[in-house]
Formats: sequence, structure tokens, C-alpha cells
Amino acid sequence: MKSTFFRPLLEAAIVLFVVLGAARWVTGLFAKRTQVYQTTAARQMRLLFWPLLALGAGLSVLPAVAMGSTPVSGFEWALTLGFMAFTLGLSGPALLLHLRYWVLNHDTVLVFQPVDNRFEVYAAGQRLPFERRDLACVEHVTCSARRTFWAKYDYLTLHLHDGRSITLTSLLTELEPLAVFLRSLPTDRRIKAWCWV
Repeated sequence: MKSTFFRPLLEAAIVLFVVLGAARWVTGLFAKRTQVYQTTAARQMRLLFWPLLALGAGLSVLPAVAMGSTPVSGFEWALTLGFMAFTLGLSGPALLLHLRYWVLNHDTVLVFQPVDNRFEVYAAGQRLPFERRDLACVEHVTCSARRTFWAKYDYLTLHLHDGRSITLTSLLTELEPLAVFLRSLPTDRRIKAWCWV
């Protein structure tokens, strides 16, 4: 009975791992080094790979148990629901952060060429009117939970002298080079367990 319970789980996990691994590899092939950063499929797949794999593994358990040919005991249901809750606890915060960051930056384009001292932000195709001298301070928030699926989600908020603020998230690119580029400005570095904006 144990083999009929765990075999579909193992097969589903292997299929998910292969499909997501192949998708990540293919998007990596077509990714290119650029100075223009936006929310691309390759970047999103890089951030969502492990959370989606965990979520898929957790959700794949339910059909295997519910539609099995043999009756399932209460212990197996408890084990199934516990496994689903565990994988949702691992992947859920990363998926929520990803959705929030996507809402903030899905139409944002960052042009960043430190060699040429070029730093521009576009929203909905329009350049946001500011220069480097207009920045009052920079807020850089990173994740303290390094061994979690949401560890790579961080954000940078640019506070302008006129009261406006512009938030750039890790959905666009790695933000550390940009923070280094803006190091001459007053910078508030904060570390949180979960980088919700």
C-alpha cells in the first residue's frame, strides 16, 4: 500500500523537476547581457523556479491520494495535507512577493550603464523626469532569511527631493550593482525577513 501511495508522488515530482529545469535552461539560452532591464520571462523563471517546483510537488499529492484506486486512511490524508501545507509555507511567501513586485514593476524599464554614468527609469513608456542630483536618499531593503525561496526578492526605493519615490524591485535585475552606483547618496540599508513593499 505504501508503494502505491508514494510512487505517483515521486513520478509527479520528477516530471515537474524535468519540465521546470528544461524551461529554466531554455530561457537561459536566449537571455543576453543588456543595459536595459525589465520584467522578462527569463528573469521571472529564475526567481520562480524553486517556489513553483515546491508548489507543484505539494499540489501533485492531492490528486494522487484523492483519485487512487485503493481507499486512503486518515493517517495518509493527514500526511498529505501536512505535506501540502509545508510546501505552501515554503513557496507561498515567494509567490506573494513575486506578484506584488510584478504589480509595482511590470511596466517599468530601467536603463543602467554605470560606465557611461547613465541611469534612467521609464514607467509605461515614459521617462520619469529626474536626474541623479534630484535624489535625496536611497532605501535598500534586503532579505535576512538567506535559505528561503524569497531570499532573492529585495527592493530599492529612490526618494527624490520633491517628495516622489520610485521603487525598483529585484524583478528587474540584481539591485546590488545599482546600490553601489548610488553609494555617494545617503543610503538607508535595512534587512528584513520578508521584503514586502
